[in-house]
Amino acid sequence: TIASHQADERRDPASITKLMTAYVVFGALRQKSIVPSQMVSVSERAWRAEGSRMFIEPRKSVSVDELLHGMIVQSGNDASIALAELVAGSEPAFVERMNQEAKRLGMASTQFVNATGLADPQHWSTAGDIATLAQAVIRDYPEYYPLYSLREYRYNKITQPNRNRLLWTDPYVDGMKTGHTDAAGYCLVASAAREFPNLAQTGTGGGKRRLLSVLLNTTSANARADESQRLLNWGFTAFETVRLFEAGQAIVSPPVWKGTSSEAHLGTTGALFVTVPKGDAAKLQTRVE
Repeated sequence: TIASHQADERRDPASITKLMTAYVVFGALRQKSIVPSQMVSVSERAWRAEGSRMFIEPRKSVSVDELLHGMIVQSGNDASIALAELVAGSEPAFVERMNQEAKRLGMASTQFVNATGLADPQHWSTAGDIATLAQAVIRDYPEYYPLYSLREYRYNKITQPNRNRLLWTDPYVDGMKTGHTDAAGYCLVASAAREFPNLAQTGTGGGKRRLLSVLLNTTSANARADESQRLLNWGFTAFETVRLFEAGQAIVSPPVWKGTSSEAHLGTTGALFVTVPKGDAAKLQTRVE
């Protein structure tokens, strides 16, 4: 974390809740308990969902893939309920899974009571927990992450745009989720990845550097987009990521007594990166204990 303000303060997450709804659905897809082509009968409860909708209808079956697009791109509450009912039998049973996953991910200050993000006094999270969740979505289900970069989706002859305006204004932004209710204000989780050169003398090559911003309870759709853009720009320009060691590189080779080898080659299983204020890379020192 390179910046935070009131990150542990309990807030209404609004439709950012759907990041967890998607996380649980992605898990069901990976376990093959549901498949993208599966057709879903729409319940009366899903059809009558309040708030933003993708406009599914009880008399018209819809595929899991279409529901995913409707939930992620159009922020459809009807799609969220339909997926919850498919995966767990009912929305309350699905919410139990959401809370189990939140606990497993270490989201200690989060409690869900629905799969949509509709305002409820018992439904809350924090900016810090939401950052943890957003990272988990990207890390654990990269095959589904491209859905968050889609600018619009058309269903039932109705085209709706993604409400994340940064998808149009910043070529590096490729997700993730907006939210808005009267109680929550205007919220945005934004994710951007930019190429960065290798800045350390140890190690070779470059790669992409990803930053996440979580902004809750702003006053307008413009404000959440503008302030998120400022945070991302600051993070990319004021900090640099340094590759300290490559995967499988021997960092130290201590001697071994009475072993089959005279020394052990010790390092890390993955490449080791650190993020530091710009200009501090040359000051880094490593010590092995």
